[in-house]
Amino acid sequence: MKILFIGDVMGRSGREALQEHLPQIKKKLGPDVVIVNGENAASGAGITPKICEEFYSWGVDVITTGNHVWDQREIIPYIDKDQKLLRPANFPDGTPGLGMTRHELDDGRVITVINAMGRLFMDSLDDPFRIVKDLVEKEKMGKSTHAIFVDFHAEATSEKLSLAHYLDGKISGLVGTHTHVPTADAHIMPGGTAYMSDAGMTGDYNSVIGVEKEIAIHRFVKKFAGERMRPASGKGAMCGVYIVTNDKTGHTERIEPVRVGAVISEHIPKI
Repeated sequence: MKILFIGDVMGRSGREALQEHLPQIKKKLGPDVVIVNGENAASGAGITPKICEEFYSWGVDVITTGNHVWDQREIIPYIDKDQKLLRPANFPDGTPGLGMTRHELDDGRVITVINAMGRLFMDSLDDPFRIVKDLVEKEKMGKSTHAIFVDFHAEATSEKLSLAHYLDGKISGLVGTHTHVPTADAHIMPGGTAYMSDAGMTGDYNSVIGVEKEIAIHRFVKKFAGERMRPASGKGAMCGVYIVTNDKTGHTERIEPVRVGAVISEHIPKI
């Protein structure tokens, strides 16, 4: 199975970059499934039902989120109706929405997508190690599902790596989001699980992790809040990762970063 995962879409620049670059990348790579983290898509904070529908119309199959999932209040009644829009699975019981979905391809193959959030330097939620392990153990790669992909929305690379090693061989891939910086550590672990610490941001890289640079700099230099944080509005880039798995085992055979657009150095896997 060919999986295309796109990192955090940041504001209008991110949405425009996704709309512009996703069609050409889909044409070149021919992914079977497209997963996008959209938790910053609405003005840098949260996502709306309208944006979800736009993403689907552009060819997105599953949307993951993170700590900003509830920033746009209108998403709360919507998320229960949309099983392809995920929130972190380790939110407390009773939280609206789902943390896992099973997406069936046109040819009958199934990919299980799990969204979880870290706890180190983040909000204190339920244990992601226990929650994700319990979800994974309900599936059997190569039998009930052909691939299992985890978007781990976390701050610390140590926590991301630890969860990936904890699940190595039991899932197809774990890719981190949240830091908005694409990392250079895409690789396949000994058990066959693909890993990358952070898929990077889809947005304006002439910024400070997607925020207008002058606003961010002011907070460091003056040590007090100035203007409200807002997304940078320049030409954006789309960043993510391309993973190819074995349908019989669910294990990964190939992983490469995907970077296309303004400012950042481009990398498009060759087919």
